[in-house]
Amino acid sequence: MAGRRVVVFPSSAEVGPVLAHLVTSRAEKAIASRGRFTLGLSGGSLVSMLSKELLALPQLDCSKWMVGFCDERLVSFDDPESTYGLYKNQLFSKVNIPESGILTIDPSLPVSECAEHYTRKLKEAFPDDDFPVFDLLLLGMGPDGHTCSLFPDHPLLEETKKIVAPISDSPKPPPQRVTMTFPVVNSARCVAFVSTGGSKAPVLKEVLEGREGPAFPAARVVPTNGELFWLVDDPAAASLTIQVERLGSGAKL
Repeated sequence: MAGRRVVVFPSSAEVGPVLAHLVTSRAEKAIASRGRFTLGLSGGSLVSMLSKELLALPQLDCSKWMVGFCDERLVSFDDPESTYGLYKNQLFSKVNIPESGILTIDPSLPVSECAEHYTRKLKEAFPDDDFPVFDLLLLGMGPDGHTCSLFPDHPLLEETKKIVAPISDSPKPPPQRVTMTFPVVNSARCVAFVSTGGSKAPVLKEVLEGREGPAFPAARVVPTNGELFWLVDDPAAASLTIQVERLGSGAKL
């Protein structure tokens, strides 16, 4: 791993612009060297933050972007729980990303078949990789320490062969989902967590500083050859004792 950077901002309002710059700077770098930018997206509060800040950028060009989903809920695209549906409404419909550049699940399939179908899509998009190597994955973390749909004490945490795994007993509704596995997450060239709000403070401390007992899923994100960023606000960082970087909204990572 190229090293973990924990970057603390005064509030979540300052995180957004820096996140948008991280996305566009990694996109420029990837397109210059490989001709395309591959981005893995997560849902939750990340959707509105990322959409708002990317759309505020002048001359945003997404024509060479390919976007996948770190996890997705097995619901129709017009369901408010659909991560793709939220991004479609708030971002994709307003930028020049090609339809072929958005890798969606097929929510009409049973959950195991859906995971296999999405695996095939990713293999076609990354034909040279055993596990897809994304340029950037954007992740969130729940107050229980989960990330993607990888939950504490779940058997999927030990999955080493699958690219995408089905989950039909998610502790957080909706219960049926598909999720990227740790081998995919840890193959990425860059992973950025966004974690804001005081409710995340206790778990963020245990993820970043260790805990007794098994590591939380979010703590097991350690890219083999990639960068790892934690972009957090002061309320989320309130309990940290490790050394952190403190930056404002104009910072560039």
